[in-house]
Amino acid sequence: MVATNTIFQHGTLGLLVPGLYTGTITAGELLTHGDTGIGTLDGLDGEVIILNGTAYQAREDGQIREIAATETLPFASVHFEKPAISSPVAELTQAAFEKQLLKDYQLMNVFAAVRVDGRFKHIKTRVAPRQQPPYQTLVAATAHQPEFEGQAVDGTIIGYFAPQLFQGATVGGFHLHFLSQDHQLGGHVLGFEIDQATVKVQRFADFKVHLPIDNLAYLQEPFDNQAIDSAINRAER
Repeated sequence: MVATNTIFQHGTLGLLVPGLYTGTITAGELLTHGDTGIGTLDGLDGEVIILNGTAYQAREDGQIREIAATETLPFASVHFEKPAISSPVAELTQAAFEKQLLKDYQLMNVFAAVRVDGRFKHIKTRVAPRQQPPYQTLVAATAHQPEFEGQAVDGTIIGYFAPQLFQGATVGGFHLHFLSQDHQLGGHVLGFEIDQATVKVQRFADFKVHLPIDNLAYLQEPFDNQAIDSAINRAER
């Protein structure tokens, strides 16, 4: 029986900040810990969206493809989907939507998965471009990245809310990715407006972090909390 009250996270958002982009878990292994989630591939290669047990990559050229089980990721968060809350939403901007969720479901100090299925009047995404070693920092790597927009798009937003206390281990606040129903648009969400949709919220008591302790670069990196916080706010908002 799978655990539905746990987020499994491989790596930390903070390890991406200085440029530790080498994949340290396979997609196949990751999917044994959850059927839904988000992440990035080896080399910071695009945005990963995991829905219904299948992992997809939104690429910097705008293409969407299915990820093979042997491909690796430096960072990803997954869970087994079993939302306790499902409700219709309509005519909401991203800011209004996030404010409503925080209030209605008391998420401020809770880890939660957020899924929104429906039609979006407008959605804007970005995709991190693949990096080559020697890797530059996350801020430098994401300074110039392709952005994509869609109007009247059917699709799914999936992601997480984490308490601000955990900024660095992950993204404090909302961290959302998108995949259109026709697999023509995807990526890290920069903004959206909901037309008609259903939101599902799954809260978690447990946050499990799996660290890449066999990766020498990770073991030797002198992480700086202030630098991590600043970089996440610049690169992930």
